[in-house]
Amino acid sequence: MSSVVVTGQSEQSQRELPMESWMSHLPCALWDTPLYHLAIPGSHNAITYCLDMNDTSPVDLTQPNMLQKLDKYMKPLIRPFVYRWAITQEYTVKKQLDCGVRYCDLRIAHRPNDSSTDLYFYHGVYTTLTVETVLMEIREWLDAHPKEVVILSFSHFLGLTQELHMLLLTTIRNVFTPKLCPKTEVLTLRNLWALGYQVIVSYEHNIVSYHGDLWPHIPYWWANKCKAEALIEEFEDRKQHGRPGGLFVTGINLTEDLKYICTHPTESLKDLVMATYPTLLSWVKEQTPGSKLGCLNIIAGDFITESNFAPTVVTLNEKLLKWSS
Repeated sequence: MSSVVVTGQSEQSQRELPMESWMSHLPCALWDTPLYHLAIPGSHNAITYCLDMNDTSPVDLTQPNMLQKLDKYMKPLIRPFVYRWAITQEYTVKKQLDCGVRYCDLRIAHRPNDSSTDLYFYHGVYTTLTVETVLMEIREWLDAHPKEVVILSFSHFLGLTQELHMLLLTTIRNVFTPKLCPKTEVLTLRNLWALGYQVIVSYEHNIVSYHGDLWPHIPYWWANKCKAEALIEEFEDRKQHGRPGGLFVTGINLTEDLKYICTHPTESLKDLVMATYPTLLSWVKEQTPGSKLGCLNIIAGDFITESNFAPTVVTLNEKLLKWSS
């Protein structure tokens, strides 16, 4: 793709990049831009589409003691509330990747009283799919999309012993070698394509310093607000203090509190998200990727297959083109 074509591209053409392969279709003017200066769509709590809905899973151990007791003795009454507010994504990880997501927020747990070494994801309750199964699905997707790069953030470890951490690292390496990008590499598309690296693994644990193929935990800006306007105000304030130097996430995911849930008994997290997406995405359209004060990088949300979330984020890279033209 020539530079003449790049500088002549319209915002409309950027918006219409095929989301399943948008990285490989980026103009060559952006191939040497570090990934931490690009606008990248992300999935908050990416693996909640397969939460255990058969009531066989206990609520996860991060939940308040009161909820755990209520769930134990009043499960038929409590579980519908848990499910409605715990599901943050409705589609499989492959579908999310097809829709343009390149950052996945992965929260790992070992289920209590499980004699096996199987690991799961969790949010409210545990998933039915194991971590290894989901990672294999991501690997298969990457094999079919050799110029796309994904950032996998492993965090919020629950119930993992040192032995289970090592088993997880072994699984990650078995699944993704030779696609794993070492933390010494230059994170540009041109460099990653040349070396065949497609997976950046960040790991929120102190063992990260002992492993060259693990990147440190990626900062995640979380506003902890249940109203879009309050979330935007929080992020505008943070932007005044500058962005982190490397990869970082701005999470436009809203957070419901107990008061909100109790005052909206027939609603769900999706109802809340869909009602606020017009306001949130209007704010996203005003953002700019890059290295300057106030610039954003990864933007993560809930129900990312809805409301043109990913195209809205990817289109922000058009602003980088305008600067370089």
